[in-house]
Amino acid sequence: MRRQTSRRDFLMNTTLAGVGFWVAGKSLLAQSKSPNEKLNIGIIGAGGKGLSDMEAVEKSDNIVALCDVDEKQAAKAREKQPQAKFYHDYRKLLEEEKSLDAVIVATPDHTHAPASLLAMKLGKHVYCQKPLTHDVYEARQMREAAAKYKVATQMGNQGSAESGLREAVEVIQSGALGPVHEVHVWSNRPIWPQGLDRPSNEYGPCNSPIPSTLKWDLWLGTALRRPYVDDAYCPFKWRGWWDFVTGALGDMACHTANMPFRALKLEYPTSIEAESSGPTAESPPKWSIIRFEFPARGSLPPVKLTWYDGGKKPSEEVTKGLKLIDFRGGRKRKKPEKIEEGQTIPVSGCLVVGKEGMLFSPDDYGSKYFLFPEEKYGDFKPPAPSIPRSPGHYVEWIQAIKGGPPAYSNFDFAALLTETILLGNLAVRVGKRIEWDGPNMKSTNCPEAMKFVRREYSPGYSV
Repeated sequence: MRRQTSRRDFLMNTTLAGVGFWVAGKSLLAQSKSPNEKLNIGIIGAGGKGLSDMEAVEKSDNIVALCDVDEKQAAKAREKQPQAKFYHDYRKLLEEEKSLDAVIVATPDHTHAPASLLAMKLGKHVYCQKPLTHDVYEARQMREAAAKYKVATQMGNQGSAESGLREAVEVIQSGALGPVHEVHVWSNRPIWPQGLDRPSNEYGPCNSPIPSTLKWDLWLGTALRRPYVDDAYCPFKWRGWWDFVTGALGDMACHTANMPFRALKLEYPTSIEAESSGPTAESPPKWSIIRFEFPARGSLPPVKLTWYDGGKKPSEEVTKGLKLIDFRGGRKRKKPEKIEEGQTIPVSGCLVVGKEGMLFSPDDYGSKYFLFPEEKYGDFKPPAPSIPRSPGHYVEWIQAIKGGPPAYSNFDFAALLTETILLGNLAVRVGKRIEWDGPNMKSTNCPEAMKFVRREYSPGYSV
């Protein structure tokens, strides 16, 4: 059965007060601006996703500074905001731009935490793209810093604002599926090269010249130094290298695992194990299957969450009986049709399996959901809304800065989600089951995993 949220439902309760939101020890009202006053915002990482983030806030607030290590990537943002001062180094931007109220961080993964933490320490509100951090340790630091400095925060998992996702959370928490012991989440990532060794020409006579528009040393940032190689790292293939990224898992699980993580009130797993095509010392694997085991939470039973990427999906035994909706190519068809025998499930999705039924979300963002078996849920009516509906993903953050309630994906939640997800990469890299002590952030059986909890930064960068 398909459940969609009406426009009326979407617009209701847009204040976002209430259930499940973190509230800082002191009200943000004391340091916020009035609702009608424009904010001064800086964009750190002005190309790519940073450009669309900027476009989401530029009509209502002032873009006063732009930062990007690649002038070519930043060209469109600079053209749209000619009055904004341009920087190559975010540290200089944060030092010089005294009027800043907030920043958006949309750099490669390895720069998220150092840029965001420096901004928070300076009292700036922060919107940071997913995954929130590169390392498990950084995620814990982000959560603690947001609470300490009492700033308004938001992670860029835009599905959090979808009414369908919030309704799915309410449905699961209403008990409609019965006790849930099993979750499956899968992705079409990676869509970039992975399972790589260092480029063969990196230290040879064919070493590429650094483009004049690129500040390569600043692009490397916290990562250990390496030569520039054309078409190996910038502007997109950086996603295939451990020094800069968190693999397919980090790229998409903050989206696709968002809904079940919230609905089932998951926290730290007790164990994580993985199978994969085999990572290299330099690059995540071409595919992986990662299993997280979560303990009971109050009256909620233990849960096993399985992640799949690189073309791997749940078995037919898991998906048996589903009459799935056809989202071929990752896009919703104008008239979705049930998948016929022999067709495969969508390239991305999430399946929550309860004792009495299943909830299926057929995309990365949790914006739609379906309940199975259809004969059981044909007349199902969702519970009355208990989670306020969103006025818009970016609007939530802006309203929080101006004294409103915290955004739904503020760092108190987003950092815990990110920290938990990134544990999967520890299991991938060590190749064995990891027993995990979440509160103390350590493995009780696999000391070799600890070197991946917190990496060494290059000089000049810290958290």
